[in-house]
Amino acid sequence: MAGLAGEFVANKASIAAWMNSPPQSLLIETQQTVRAPNGMDAYRTSLQSLRSWANEHFECEETRIFIGAWAAHVGLGPDDVGGGHMALLFASLIQDVGSRAVKGGMHHLPLALSAYLRSRGGEVRTGAHVSNITVRGGRAVGVRLESGEDIEVGNAGVIACNADPYQLIVDFLGEDIVGADLVAKMQRYEWGDSYMTMYCALDAPVTYKAGPQAQASPYVHACDPSLAYFASLYAECRSGQLPAFPFVLMCNDSVIDPSRAPAGKAVMKMIVHNVPYEIRGDATGKIGRRDWESVKEPYADYLIDFLTETYAPSLKGSILKRVVHSPLDMERRMMSAVRGTATHGAFLPYQSGAQRPLPELAHYRAPVPNVYLCGSGSHPGGGISMAPGHNAAKTILSDLSA
Repeated sequence: MAGLAGEFVANKASIAAWMNSPPQSLLIETQQTVRAPNGMDAYRTSLQSLRSWANEHFECEETRIFIGAWAAHVGLGPDDVGGGHMALLFASLIQDVGSRAVKGGMHHLPLALSAYLRSRGGEVRTGAHVSNITVRGGRAVGVRLESGEDIEVGNAGVIACNADPYQLIVDFLGEDIVGADLVAKMQRYEWGDSYMTMYCALDAPVTYKAGPQAQASPYVHACDPSLAYFASLYAECRSGQLPAFPFVLMCNDSVIDPSRAPAGKAVMKMIVHNVPYEIRGDATGKIGRRDWESVKEPYADYLIDFLTETYAPSLKGSILKRVVHSPLDMERRMMSAVRGTATHGAFLPYQSGAQRPLPELAHYRAPVPNVYLCGSGSHPGGGISMAPGHNAAKTILSDLSA
């Protein structure tokens, strides 16, 4: 493990540069890989599944999962191509820079960004849903809202869209502007596995069977320490079944930020990874329904019982109030959470780098010259790195100065 950590430290400057720059073309990337010392070894690693990579580097199954569970954060199962590379990258970043939290809740981050924009003369509109981007003479001239209002951008203006790529290409621009071929490609874009979330107000901080160190941790991975367990839950989810024992990320929000709860109380967010968007079966054998509206509360009851019995004995008895968001709820509350996902597209080799979201859109430019894609559907993908927006801004400024 020390060797892997040292390898990350030696390469982290180049990793940061990779994240914070537009993706290179396949030709340039291949040439650099071939020329670099150990380049082909790195290329091989990037294609390994988590199972292959973890079995190659670790003898202990618990260690394989301790590192490998991080791949599940971006929806990669133990047999998905690229899972080993993603687990190593994620685990190394967490080890190096830690897991940062925003005081008072993550929503304060966009609030701070919007406040800065206003301080520079910008305007923020909320609840103003976009109907389409208006294009004339081959350029975008404005945005039409669902209310019928038109917002013009002027002759030198640009439109930077951080909605998911499907909305931009299919809904906001459409086939008449981008062509039937690009629309067809976008319609078969892969979104990845869905999520379910549970938010709990607690009478006291949760205690864990694993001991006080788990209670003090910002994240607790509630999962069985085996690759077979992960393989089973991914198979259940992707066949449309409610997983019997899903991977649950238990976030001790108020432990790391006491401002989020009154003294002696606590709040917790639980992210249930890998649930089906369309329910076709029930691996728990206890729910027996197929629509999320009637499934989410019974499934949440089942999960709370499971987590209390297996990992956190004080959980169920401490809950004062609970709010559950199914994949459908997430999609309704935030349109870019397509099918209840969180990354604007699955993290797969053919949807990464110069192929994210599609090769035609990989450098943040839409088919209309002054329209850009700047959200998580672009390289390097989802998360709170802000790198897609940073990279898109560099591209926009380069085009404006050309």
